[in-house]
Amino acid sequence: MSTQLFSLAGKTALVTGSSRGLGLAIADGLAAAGARLVLNGVDAARLEASAAALRDKGYTVDAHAFDVCDEAAVVAAFAKLDAAGIAVDILVNNAGVQYRKPMVELATEDWRRVIETNLTSAFVVGREAARRMIPRGRGKVINIGSLTSELARATVAPYTVAKGGIKMLTRAMTAEWAAHNIQANAIGPGYMLTDMNQALIDNPSFDAWVKGRTPAGRWGKPEELIGTAIFLASDASNYVSGQIIYVDGGMVSVL
Repeated sequence: MSTQLFSLAGKTALVTGSSRGLGLAIADGLAAAGARLVLNGVDAARLEASAAALRDKGYTVDAHAFDVCDEAAVVAAFAKLDAAGIAVDILVNNAGVQYRKPMVELATEDWRRVIETNLTSAFVVGREAARRMIPRGRGKVINIGSLTSELARATVAPYTVAKGGIKMLTRAMTAEWAAHNIQANAIGPGYMLTDMNQALIDNPSFDAWVKGRTPAGRWGKPEELIGTAIFLASDASNYVSGQIIYVDGGMVSVL
């Protein structure tokens, strides 16, 4: 019974921004739990290489290269999935970018780029997924938040605003979609060992700050998000909605 609760067999998961990093780790974990995968990214070659590596593990994987910030491309991608008879049961809104600059030096175009990529894309992709989940009467949406869904840090204002928005977007999705048996939740990763954080990882003072500030005393590993993702994607979380679960080694819980 407990094993079946967490099984994703027969389900299809679309993970945005899944050619590398957190998205790829989450996709790998969902596939190991039985899900068919739809990978997404903007770099078609890197995306296909990641898909091929997962297929080598025996997983069923489709790769769809499109820009989540291009609304027409998102709509077209879902139409293509419809035509192929692929129904998305699980959506993971993971695509994101970071940009560090003091607010007084921040160009509006850079602000908009971060907001569009990290927040607006989750609304657009989520909307298209929900339009198909609602008639079926089921679905799971997992939005990837951040420590900055709760706490601000200097020089990352647009990222902070976007990830704070993810928290409230998740609640807005719950307000409208929970009645249709669609559970929308979020994961808030702590400081993770990813390409996007490489400059911080390589900075001795920042590395020491992360380890000192995090009760677990270390950076997180991308694969440590898998358990939470499987829980939120599975029947085990059928009465959980509107929540954000922090996978952060305890950082957001302490001063």
